[in-house]
Amino acid sequence: MFQPGSTQLRAIKIAVFLAALMPLARLIWFGFTDRLGANPIEFITRSTGDWTLYFLCLTLAITPLRRLLQMPWLIKLRRMLGLFCFFYAVLHFTTFLWFDHFFDLEEMWRDVLKRPFIAVGFTAFILLIPLALTSTNAMVRRLGGKSWQRLHRLIYLIAPLGILHFWWMKAGKNDFAEPILFGVIIAILLGLRLYWRFMKNGAQPLRTAPR
Repeated sequence: MFQPGSTQLRAIKIAVFLAALMPLARLIWFGFTDRLGANPIEFITRSTGDWTLYFLCLTLAITPLRRLLQMPWLIKLRRMLGLFCFFYAVLHFTTFLWFDHFFDLEEMWRDVLKRPFIAVGFTAFILLIPLALTSTNAMVRRLGGKSWQRLHRLIYLIAPLGILHFWWMKAGKNDFAEPILFGVIIAILLGLRLYWRFMKNGAQPLRTAPR
């Protein structure tokens, strides 16, 4: 079992951090080299949305991988991956607010109410905010471990809402391959977490009945 030392773990965190910035660097590079396609706004919107889902899957995968591979140090990466999920969600939402509505909040709100797939995505984004704001050690101490865990169980609602948002967005083109793939991956990752929680809370030692 690989167990990195403090220096190795720091190097791994730096490598993950730099790798997580690569999608943004790619978008910036494509923008400067005029490679965003015929519809740059759509390209940016879909790219940031896709990477939000990628980082959501990576974040949810940490706990199963940690248990299955017996690598407890992987938990040190979960917070960073979760914050990058939120970071790309912010970019995704900002693209919608800026390029689609030019920061007109009233017009944006009408669009949210009119189109269900936007309403679902907007709800998922709003629910991500308290998770990002309470990701620090100080907030864990302030809320208390149990309250913090209850709050972060919002991920069980956020993940399906993200998949539903992606599904409805793809429905216009009858292209369901990617939403189904993301849905299966997230269902497995959430299912494992629920299974282990059930086994932890539900398994009780057998006791012999008194004679």
